[in-house]
Amino acid sequence: MTKALIIGGGIAGAVTAMALQKAGITPVICEAYDTGADDIGAFLTIMRNGTNALRAVEAHQPVIDAGFPATDIEVLDGTGTRLALNPMRSDAHTLRRSVLYRVLHDEAGRRGIPLHHGKRLVSASTVDGVTLAEFADGSAAECDLLIGADGIHSAVRGLIDPGAPAPRFTGLTIAYGYTRATSFQPSASAYRMIAGHKAFFGYTTAPDGETWWFSRAPELDSTTATKQHFIDLLAEDDTPSAEIVRSTDDLFITNAFDVPETAHWHNDSMALVGDAAHAASPAAGQGASMALEDSVILAMCLRDIADRRAAFEKYTEIRRPRVERLVAESAALGNTQNRRTVMPGSPERHWLYDHEIDWAERIA
Repeated sequence: MTKALIIGGGIAGAVTAMALQKAGITPVICEAYDTGADDIGAFLTIMRNGTNALRAVEAHQPVIDAGFPATDIEVLDGTGTRLALNPMRSDAHTLRRSVLYRVLHDEAGRRGIPLHHGKRLVSASTVDGVTLAEFADGSAAECDLLIGADGIHSAVRGLIDPGAPAPRFTGLTIAYGYTRATSFQPSASAYRMIAGHKAFFGYTTAPDGETWWFSRAPELDSTTATKQHFIDLLAEDDTPSAEIVRSTDDLFITNAFDVPETAHWHNDSMALVGDAAHAASPAAGQGASMALEDSVILAMCLRDIADRRAAFEKYTEIRRPRVERLVAESAALGNTQNRRTVMPGSPERHWLYDHEIDWAERIA
């Protein structure tokens, strides 16, 4: 039986393993970190298309159970005036990244998929159809195919194409946090998105009353940006944004990068999924969902096309136009100065949310 070594135990890695197993391929996950939740502060939303991808491999219910639904997106400007109220469609769920990792790892373990921590890939070579992966701890493993699910700073991407461009700084710095303060209007039934004068802000309130928020701002740097920087940027808006940040004890700040185009997604024995192939700015909230789609489509191509290189080529042919369009639109959406940019949840974005994957469909 074909053996696949999956480099990266995050969202894309865990679901790629499940999808490959369903396709009749034996998966093993190798995660560089000692735990599977290295970014424990962040939260994300699995959009409808991401839930559909999970449903294709019967992994949707644990994720749904671990999160809470996002029903609508209310769009405001810096004066607090409502610009739009857009439905999120159905099957969109918000949860902490650390919880999503745990849920997916538990599900992979339930299916008997091995997951090895502390395995940082340093090199890989293929001889006579067998790929040897070598790790920083001195160990090595053989496989028939190597899947790079190792994120935006992918080592596998560099092995496939040493000339691949480095991730690009989007010019945006992201802050996010949680507060139980009640001095502002909560948003229990919608994501409230605020296009402020100097920064963008979004928040929603979980069923237990805790408000989850994020803000993205241009011309900051995560190494020097502080809570006060974001308070100052949001202070002139007639919205609760600055108060929400002010009421947060611990917040997390990071720079946003993207990978707008990767020329080579594969070679004869290696392929990329998720952020390793195409990382979008977080503005559209589609990074995780696109990775989930990749995972399932790659497995279907390998299931249905006997020649491995042809399967990889078909996978790239199917996925590249969709994800590169998403990367471009997300970059535009991140421009807080562009008031005409299509907002998340708007009807113009249904090409994203309404994407369906049918596992029973055959890949020609």
